[in-house]
Amino acid sequence: MGKAFEKPVHDDVPTPELEPHVESASDKEIEATAHESEHDSDNGDIDHAPTGSEDEEDTDDQSTGTARDADYVASEDDDPFYENRLAVATAQNFGILGNGRVHVVELTPNGSISELAAFDTADGVYDVCWSEAHDSLVIAASGDGSVKLYDLSLPPTNNPIRSFKEHTREVHAVDYNTVRKDSFLSASWDDTVKLWTVDRNSSVRTFKEHAYCVYSAAWNPRHADIFASASGDCTTRIWDVREPGSTMILPAHEFEILACDWNKYDDCIIATASVDKSIKVWDVRNYRVPIAVLNGHGYAVRKVRFSPHRASAMVSCSYDMTVCMWDYMVEDALIGRYDHHTEFAVGVDMSVLVEGLLASTGWDELVYVWQHGMDPRAP
Repeated sequence: MGKAFEKPVHDDVPTPELEPHVESASDKEIEATAHESEHDSDNGDIDHAPTGSEDEEDTDDQSTGTARDADYVASEDDDPFYENRLAVATAQNFGILGNGRVHVVELTPNGSISELAAFDTADGVYDVCWSEAHDSLVIAASGDGSVKLYDLSLPPTNNPIRSFKEHTREVHAVDYNTVRKDSFLSASWDDTVKLWTVDRNSSVRTFKEHAYCVYSAAWNPRHADIFASASGDCTTRIWDVREPGSTMILPAHEFEILACDWNKYDDCIIATASVDKSIKVWDVRNYRVPIAVLNGHGYAVRKVRFSPHRASAMVSCSYDMTVCMWDYMVEDALIGRYDHHTEFAVGVDMSVLVEGLLASTGWDELVYVWQHGMDPRAP
């Protein structure tokens, strides 16, 4: 059964025409409306309470609500600790103009969703991620170029407890290191990725080889020094923070790459999602040809996540308003499709603690939490 969680209603903005990436634009409004890249504003990013990714439990309960980009607690960081807790990032007016808010919500035993905390921001929030070391800490990616750190144990008036401000454009994604739990990444539209630790105000390092917006950065689940970044320059780069530059460049797609994620069971397997409507799975030991190409979405694929429970399973969401489940090792790879959103689906994640539990967000200002195989809209 599902209950609704809705964020403050945002002003309507015309839905952008979807078309393969046209040209980089420097103006925020043009970027958000001119092409189907990932400049989706007014969506919700959800991050499950730790364990690194999502912590939304309540098995077959589905919940709806608003959020900006969904990282099942979307950016996917949990409290590592609470399987029924979600963090959701939201933005007004599709992130083009206006305020934002970080919501922390809890799924209750009776199937409803209650809000534990909410933190208002002066600009839109594009992504959220739980700390891997402290169950009360959440980091948020902001449209003003900052990364903000929130402590749920403190009242909103005492938050954020820290603001990391170095990016010159919107921060689109954040990801916490699940191996070395004191560091995190921020990916920005200023074409860079930055490495941070919570105990210092300045970044440890800036990675700037990409030629266009960086939409996603993801730590390798087993190697503390290795991460991947996905960019509008049509490449995914593999980095080792001990090396002076990227160690590998995957010319993965002919159009913008909006997301990437590592396989949780094989640290050499990575997936990329693109404006070209496809998801590709790569083995970095032999990356000249993808080991799988997954077609099934009708528009740009906004996010992709590997399952924390099954090595060959993954979930994706798209501007075609659907969430898809895949098994890239079988011939008929598309094993499930959900069309519960009425606007672009922009965030999706899988619970680390509850197998088969999914969460998604969209421009329709709703967050859904449901068990795979069930109808997300079922009462």
